[in-house]
Amino acid sequence: MVNQFARLTAMPAVPRPSSHILWAARVCGSLLLIFVGADHFYAYSVDGYSVLPTIGTLFLLNFISATAIGLLLLAPLKRIFHRFGPRVLEVAALSGFGVAATSLAALLISEQTRLFGFMEFNYRPTIVVALASEAAAAVSLALLVVLAHRAREARPAHTSPAG
Repeated sequence: MVNQFARLTAMPAVPRPSSHILWAARVCGSLLLIFVGADHFYAYSVDGYSVLPTIGTLFLLNFISATAIGLLLLAPLKRIFHRFGPRVLEVAALSGFGVAATSLAALLISEQTRLFGFMEFNYRPTIVVALASEAAAAVSLALLVVLAHRAREARPAHTSPAG
């Protein structure tokens, strides 16, 4: 009787995401994040944002962090970090999401009011590209966080994921 009750009340197991889906989300998120970084570097170096106090430094830091995290997401984490690879993947995906989401939030704020003394004006093509890439990167990386967490949770303790 107890076994039947336990079986009926047990939560269903969370399905483990396919390794192909996890890899696709990883590649998509990392490439979008690298694009976000490249877009910020372009604005920093070509559009003259480098001369803006605070904003220039933040654009350069965005480029560095987005590129570093994007490249980390493409690295063979299992070979580099061994049993810690799945956790490193989760942390990297969450960090990338943070970079993309805060970039998007800052851009939206700077369209409405001054941010560190700077305000964007109108939705010119450069701004539309930035909005689209940052939103796409944030969504892709949020999905990757969920998939990586599910893959790690669904795995027996003695094995580790590909990556």
